[in-house]
Amino acid sequence: MPKERILITVKTYPTLSRKYGETVCTAGVRKDGSWVRIYPVPFRRLDEKEQYRKFDWLECDLIQSRTDPRPETRRPADLTQFKVVGHVGTADNWRERRALLLKKAAVHTRLAALIDQAKANTLSLAVFKPTRILDFIWEEDEREWDAARLAEMRNRANQGELFAEEPWRQVFQVIPKLPYNFSYRFADADGRESELQVLDWEVGALYWNCLRDCGRDEQRALAKVRAKYFDEFKTRDLHFFLGTTQQFHFVAPNPWVIVGVFPIPHEQQMNLL
Repeated sequence: MPKERILITVKTYPTLSRKYGETVCTAGVRKDGSWVRIYPVPFRRLDEKEQYRKFDWLECDLIQSRTDPRPETRRPADLTQFKVVGHVGTADNWRERRALLLKKAAVHTRLAALIDQAKANTLSLAVFKPTRILDFIWEEDEREWDAARLAEMRNRANQGELFAEEPWRQVFQVIPKLPYNFSYRFADADGRESELQVLDWEVGALYWNCLRDCGRDEQRALAKVRAKYFDEFKTRDLHFFLGTTQQFHFVAPNPWVIVGVFPIPHEQQMNLL
């Protein structure tokens, strides 16, 4: 089977899985603009040469998932064979990113149509252009990972069932849990107003960086996150990368969440630089 080349556009904040340990949902597009979800990926357990950034071209062997029915989901055949073979930057007015993600990939503007396609199991990843950004909000969440799940992971790690890698098993730690859930409120082309949670790793990383810079003052840190994701990104040609969660793909009234944020500059902004 030939290796696939995927432009990585999505890396979600790590979650805990009883089966796989700490995992990241990774997704991206092929050169023809079609979407691929790569799951599971224990990202922090990859060797440095196997790790990847957003907008890296990743070469890897992928096989059809046996446990995830969503149409775009693929499973890594061998995590040791991940290879970064290029990177798409923002040169020349973000030309390469625009060409692939806003021209070859379909850009959706109506949420109802996306919900219908998710229910029909024909789509679970998409580029979405909101018509109006109404707000960027957060709500407090549990501050620690589920104790029972964490204990089960640690027990399985100690028994050698969870991690094949001895060095990782010896230093087993999990990423801190985000104490807040972040969401966008927006209106689509039909005027429908919605609120979708943002699961992008970058919003979590920004929160922790701001918290450190603000002397552990959570309210100041949250204000800084909002300043970027609302005040700054509202001045951009903001697009979302949407995905459905496996748990709610078939059952939720709206199964979509924001798995990535694409704050591309407006054409006129770039011309003025």
